Amino acid sequence: MKIIMLGAPGAGKGTQAKMLAEKYSIPHISTGDIFRANIKEGTELGKKAKEYMDKGLLVPDELVVDLVIDRFKADDCRNGYILDGFPRTIPQAEALDAALAAQGEKMDYAINVEVPDENIVNRMSGRRACVGCGATYHIKYNPTKVEGICDVCGKELILRDDDKPETVLNRLKVYHDQTQPLIDYYGKAGIVKEVDGTVDMNDVFNAIVEILGE
Repeated sequence: MKIIMLGAPGAGKGTQAKMLAEKYSIPHISTGDIFRANIKEGTELGKKAKEYMDKGLLVPDELVVDLVIDRFKADDCRNGYILDGFPRTIPQAEALDAALAAQGEKMDYAINVEVPDENIVNRMSGRRACVGCGATYHIKYNPTKVEGICDVCGKELILRDDDKPETVLNRLKVYHDQTQPLIDYYGKAGIVKEVDGTVDMNDVFNAIVEILGE
């Protein structure tokens, strides 16, 4: 079972990917994790990726796809995997499809966690992070016992720059420009399945499991 998670930043696709990975005993794969693992292990692909990252440049699509395809060769991917945050663009999707086709494989599902922009801005601007231990909370959905104070270490909580409304709106614009076309791309392939991401996360999870039907 090969799954791609789609959805805007803050839609909750990462949370769903982790829950699905646990249920189906398949790995939850993010490109960030792959980069870090290859750089740590000093692989040839990792060294190439590090050259770009050290210069503050984006790792080219071909190299990203090579790293992802290489990850698929690991034993834990035998029964499938869940891709989270990749592909981000049509060229990446096309390169991934071509690489999989060369091995006689293809993606099975592209699950789109649908959440309106307004909901995402409200969700993310309500997030708070601890300056001490990094624990995260939400003023509405996961508040601390004492307002503004971390339950774990007692340090103060802050609204991260990433979660400020103006930053979130900018990230959403990038998402709509670059990543939303993937929904049409995978729609043409007949593998897109939509779920309502505005409901409780357990209801979202159950809806995805129903779609997968396994």
